[in-house]
Amino acid sequence: MEFGRVTPEELLNIDFTLPPDAPLTVKTLTSAKNDQPMQVHVGCAKWGRKEWVGQIYPPKTKDANFLDEYVKHFDCIELNATFYNVYPPATIAKWKEKAESNPNFKFCPKFSQSISHIKRLKNAEEVTTTFYEGVTAFGEKLGPLFLQLSDNYTPKSFPELKAYLAHLPTDIPVYVEVRHKEWFANTEVRDALFNMLRDLNMGAVITDASGRRDCLHMTLPTPHAFIRYVGNGLTPGDYARVDAWIDRIKQWRDMGLQTCWFFMHQHDEQYSPVLADYTVQQLNEVLGLNLRRPQFIEPPKNLFA
Repeated sequence: MEFGRVTPEELLNIDFTLPPDAPLTVKTLTSAKNDQPMQVHVGCAKWGRKEWVGQIYPPKTKDANFLDEYVKHFDCIELNATFYNVYPPATIAKWKEKAESNPNFKFCPKFSQSISHIKRLKNAEEVTTTFYEGVTAFGEKLGPLFLQLSDNYTPKSFPELKAYLAHLPTDIPVYVEVRHKEWFANTEVRDALFNMLRDLNMGAVITDASGRRDCLHMTLPTPHAFIRYVGNGLTPGDYARVDAWIDRIKQWRDMGLQTCWFFMHQHDEQYSPVLADYTVQQLNEVLGLNLRRPQFIEPPKNLFA
């Protein structure tokens, strides 16, 4: 993942302190009504990583069997494959079948780039229908969807964004990720965005990337969190940042958070399973959970650097 990447020299000068909660977050969580335990899911972005062969995938695992192996280690995936292609239900059904061995597994598909980046949400009704027809074939394995807007999608397109979101089906949760800096730099624009998501009962993706601290907005329009964490190659700071997130998630749980999706990214994805494992360990210890941990063929080096 290249988004928010910085040089090693720049990395030394970044303040990784998590910002305080936005006022809307406090209001959302304290008013949430739920008597069920918080649900937590941890996963990565792709299953097709050759770097994981010999790490968590057995040696000589073929590409066609990567998903079969992935579901043995994680309970969800941020499905970037659907960004690049709109898959038919038959293909989705095959993926679902591979995940049947893990009863708790969920696919979290990203909206197709043909919707978000090419059509830019305009006149996208037909492709959106096709997209939904495909992903709903996941059935009970379908988690939330997330719509990632391009870096050059500015607040000038707010009317189109609102109109598009307002016409989406309401039976599948949707999270929205904006990236252009103007969404965060202007208080009125920022408030309009998150209030709109609250009114539509849609979530906001929180992206923790080194070079884009503004995307770490800490605003929850719904009592559900969708966190995309981008590490820097298992530096000591990566682990400290995870620790800070565990503390914040615990605080949010105590305030009323109902669901947390935590997706691990690295600029070099060979390191993602290692830091994901650390994240799961800390979640289990601090929050008293029993989440599935990745199982390594050989103990990873510098696990707790």
